[in-house]
Amino acid sequence: MQQDIVRVQSNVEIAPGLFLFKFVSDPVAAAAEPGQFVNIRAAYGWGPLLLRRPFSISNVRGSSIELLFNVVGAGTRMLASKRPGDEIDILGPLGVPFRYREPYETAILVAGGLGIAPFPFLTDRLEKLGTKIITFVGSRSVLDLRQIDLNNIQRATDDGSEGFHGTVVDCLANYLAAHRVDKPKIFGCGPTKMLSALSQYAQAHNLACELSLEGDMACGIGICQGCPVEQTNGTGKYALVCTDGPSFDCRTIVLPS
Repeated sequence: MQQDIVRVQSNVEIAPGLFLFKFVSDPVAAAAEPGQFVNIRAAYGWGPLLLRRPFSISNVRGSSIELLFNVVGAGTRMLASKRPGDEIDILGPLGVPFRYREPYETAILVAGGLGIAPFPFLTDRLEKLGTKIITFVGSRSVLDLRQIDLNNIQRATDDGSEGFHGTVVDCLANYLAAHRVDKPKIFGCGPTKMLSALSQYAQAHNLACELSLEGDMACGIGICQGCPVEQTNGTGKYALVCTDGPSFDCRTIVLPS
């Protein structure tokens, strides 16, 4: 883990309210693994933006780190206003990465909405390993993915405007019912309700499945205790998304339906 004051490399709105944000940090880029995140302080001084905000590492290219984010509040509005050359305070890489080197043959990436954020980085590493990839992306309506590096995409939209008409988990279930997929492992990221449905499906069909969770983090290093998730076993009733995750085996945690 490194704390670093970095300069913004670029910040582009690639779809309405969706930003592709790049900055350079040699130490963070060298240490980062897919599924980890950085905690960013978007403004200096005291005020409503005092606390850091967590962002999944979307990709790493050399010493350049990419983030994807939606504008949803004051912190992301501040980050969206940053221009090349501006400084930000980052802490990272943080959290437990995806266990993508385990023995399996096909990686199934399942993203709901901005849950696509960690998957370009994971896709890059899987491609270098020669792993087969199928990517399922769910959104409310058409989402432009041309600037997001994903592989073998199956689309699902709530309104039926593109691809499968329905949830991304139903899209996955339909696909697996119709196609033979050799020794799959599922990697999921998205809203909690979607991850809960994905967990239930994976466990019902005895499929290996890791989920990348979101949490209300302030510190990102386990001090504030602000991001608990209930465990099915272990030494305590709760784990922390920031330090025990954000990547969890779906069988080890309990998510609200």
